[in-house]
Amino acid sequence: MIRISCSFLLLLLLTAIGTGCNSKPEDKLSVMVVVGGHSFDTLEFVEMFNSFSEFETDTVMQPRANRLIGSDAADEYDIIVFYDMWNDIDSTEKAGYYRLLDRGIGMVFLHHSLAGNQHWEEFSKIIGGKYHTPKSNVDSIRHSTYKHDIEINIQITRSDHPVTRNMADFTLLDEGYGNIEVKDDVMVILKTDHEDCAENVGWVNTYGNSKVVYLMQGHDKHAYANEHFRTLLKNAMQFVYRQGQYN
Repeated sequence: MIRISCSFLLLLLLTAIGTGCNSKPEDKLSVMVVVGGHSFDTLEFVEMFNSFSEFETDTVMQPRANRLIGSDAADEYDIIVFYDMWNDIDSTEKAGYYRLLDRGIGMVFLHHSLAGNQHWEEFSKIIGGKYHTPKSNVDSIRHSTYKHDIEINIQITRSDHPVTRNMADFTLLDEGYGNIEVKDDVMVILKTDHEDCAENVGWVNTYGNSKVVYLMQGHDKHAYANEHFRTLLKNAMQFVYRQGQYN
């Protein structure tokens, strides 16, 4: 969980710095990392992204991130990674998502982002699934569940896919989600057989002209430090890049 002290102040400082993507090194992909609406281990999360030498990242908190998306300020990014769990979105901001997806901006959604935008029906089609919270407009029997600190065996189901290529099955101490919705037309690339977790825990989707990846992993510092999770995340970011080397 987040420590409301230096970690939170650091994230506020990172947010205040601004986008900065116009000055990124030419050999790096520019990434907006969207956070907000859920606590997390801030220092370790930022350190993980800073360790990725292939990317130049800006961490932007909600609601500022949605405002950038609603304008044209987010259009200069190569990739957007969502680690937020946000529900406030207006028509201008929704239009911004559609514009980015039409332009082919790659999107990676992590962990609790599956529970965001509970009342925006199209969002589940973008991300490829949904975690139904009590705020969701469904019967309570469809509400999703969660379980902290479980050893989850991650099974690679598509070893030929760029996100999981050359990866072996691995175990991760993480939070699992149960009773989630997964759209029929996504390509599932990660599964588990843990009793406290849904079977499908990672998939690839397309929306508009954009590649989309969802990874359920990434609850806290234990996941951030896991080299398998880091590899998955880096591969996913490279895969969704519209002009990248991966197809």
